[in-house]
Amino acid sequence: MSAVEIPRSPQPACRLSVVVPCFNEAECIEAFHARAKSACELLAGDAYEIVFVDDGSRDNTWPLIQSLAAANPRVVGVKLMRNHGHQLAATAGLQTSRGQRVLLIDADLQDPPELMGDMWALMDKGADVVYGKRTSREGESWFKRASASLFYRLLMRMTDVAIPVDTGDFRMMDRKVVDILNSMPEHHRFLRGMVSWIGGRQVPLNYERLSRFAGRTKYPLKKMVLFAVDAITGFSIVPLRLAFWIGLVAAMMAAGLLAYVFIGWLSGETVVGWTSMMAVITFFAGVQLAVLGVIGEYLGRLVHESKRRPMFLIETLIGSDREIPRS
Repeated sequence: MSAVEIPRSPQPACRLSVVVPCFNEAECIEAFHARAKSACELLAGDAYEIVFVDDGSRDNTWPLIQSLAAANPRVVGVKLMRNHGHQLAATAGLQTSRGQRVLLIDADLQDPPELMGDMWALMDKGADVVYGKRTSREGESWFKRASASLFYRLLMRMTDVAIPVDTGDFRMMDRKVVDILNSMPEHHRFLRGMVSWIGGRQVPLNYERLSRFAGRTKYPLKKMVLFAVDAITGFSIVPLRLAFWIGLVAAMMAAGLLAYVFIGWLSGETVVGWTSMMAVITFFAGVQLAVLGVIGEYLGRLVHESKRRPMFLIETLIGSDREIPRS
């Protein structure tokens, strides 16, 4: 006797997904949900979802997501098995989302969720992507502002992809862009660069970035440096070319020094200056190690990609009847 399937009423199409990567954001998440919920209802009525991704938080973030999902059926909670980092947590949320348009935003309220209305209007005019362009950055040190400005301008000169300066991951994307982004297999992800690479009509929305609602930044100096390395190695081979030219210049200098030493030996003169000689040898050894380090950085990424491991691992998915996405 075959089982009888119980028919289900069709679910309304999801017009808007809001993807929110979270790492130790217990102090912000309820305030964010209240503001994002109001903004979503103004735009999409009931046809929206807010996808919170807990990226291995050590505070009360996941229990709060659970309580929000219990109170609001349009909240989806994704709990990763460990901390994978912001870019992979965002990727997990993008792969889980179902909306015709998808907003990627952080939970710290530095990027106001109310701006999704302005982004929506630009999407209605034909934009495929609307990205937030920061005109000011409140609550950040001069070092953070200066280093970020230098990084974006350096990256713009090093890559063939036009990555807008003074932007983050705060953006609204059409479903076709999200589907292409989800199909891209690289593990070391620089999402704002990947979205720029896709192309289409991408327009900016100028706004003033606010200070954090609560808590501390999740991007200390170490993570900023690693993020910059991922961006440069993922979208530019300029470091490899620079390593080649440095190695070539060093080899020419070494050949000149060898000729000088050989001529001195033929003329019967002893080469004096042991200290300076050791300094030169140390210099060339340092150049070689630096060049090998650059090559090793690219080679290491090839090794990671060749393993074909999942980008992220989801432990729990709540607030939805969908299956856990496979990366």
